[in-house]
Amino acid sequence: MPTLEHLKKQAKLHLRWHRERYYPVAAAIRQLLPRYGHLTDGQVLEASFKLSDAQELVARKAGFESWQALKKDLRTMTEQTDRTVSKPLLALAEPQLFVSDIEASCVFYAEKLGFEVGFIYGEPPFYAQVRRDGARLNLRHVDRPVFDAELRAKDDLLSTTIIVEEIKALFLEYQERGITFHQALRTEPWGARTFIVADPDGNLIAFAGENT
Repeated sequence: MPTLEHLKKQAKLHLRWHRERYYPVAAAIRQLLPRYGHLTDGQVLEASFKLSDAQELVARKAGFESWQALKKDLRTMTEQTDRTVSKPLLALAEPQLFVSDIEASCVFYAEKLGFEVGFIYGEPPFYAQVRRDGARLNLRHVDRPVFDAELRAKDDLLSTTIIVEEIKALFLEYQERGITFHQALRTEPWGARTFIVADPDGNLIAFAGENT
């Protein structure tokens, strides 16, 4: 469970990013704070953005309507939990994939893999996020390949693994969408069922689930 002090630092960091015109924060502000929703990235970074706005942004990221609601819930959780030993919590991982064309990659993940585009930013676009349920993939534009494509394909060098419930159903869904699989659905020696999809840039996305 994050501490209030940690959340305050997050808010101050977002405030600093806005002041420094760090474009990734503009997309988050526009997405989570409705009053900024009609603005472009540049306009968001030009607009007034105070510490209270940054605190609201942190709260909405955590699923609360306001900073006060987040603090109230945090106090309740703190009272119910023994805090004599502080333990870090890794809440979410967002792997970054290197792609040559942000817009083309977003189309692939949306139309072929059933993700939705969370945001695209930059003019021209150089960063984006796609997501489906709890899975989030960040896409970063590069002008030339970062990995040896032949070696990656030969040795199955994965870019990320996504854990799936009902993996056979997802495999059948992708079959219907006309996906060409790098590796078809199979049962691994350790018992898991997996399949692998390659995106247009050769990033290998493994999907894994229980053998049911």
